[in-house]
Amino acid sequence: MAPVFGPAIGPAFAQSPMTAAEFEAYTNGKTLYFNNQGETYGAERYFDKRRVEWSFLDGVCQQGRWFEAGRDYICFVYEDTVDPQCWQFFKTPDGLRAQFKSASGETEQDTLYEAQPNAAPMQCHGPGVGV
Repeated sequence: MAPVFGPAIGPAFAQSPMTAAEFEAYTNGKTLYFNNQGETYGAERYFDKRRVEWSFLDGVCQQGRWFEAGRDYICFVYEDTVDPQCWQFFKTPDGLRAQFKSASGETEQDTLYEAQPNAAPMQCHGPGVGV
């Protein structure tokens, strides 16, 4: 599958991050797939009340929730993590671009791009399946 990238330089990178209301309107009720550096990274389902379900597309899913932190960050906490993972989301002509932020607020190199669903659909197997 070819990576889905917005323009490398230009307006997509100069725009403001999405607000929580914009992010919620875009994601609620959807399953989004993400690429990192041209490789499949994972998928996330977005539910009402800012609930989510994340998978690296390996059959293991993590329940979580997202919340707004300040004006510019959307943060996620999952059932097996304590520290939030915060991102800035940008709407591009090709979908979302997500830029990871460290706990100190510095921009990390991790950037995810929304991708089209691929041959590995998001499936969540229960505990002990196949054991």
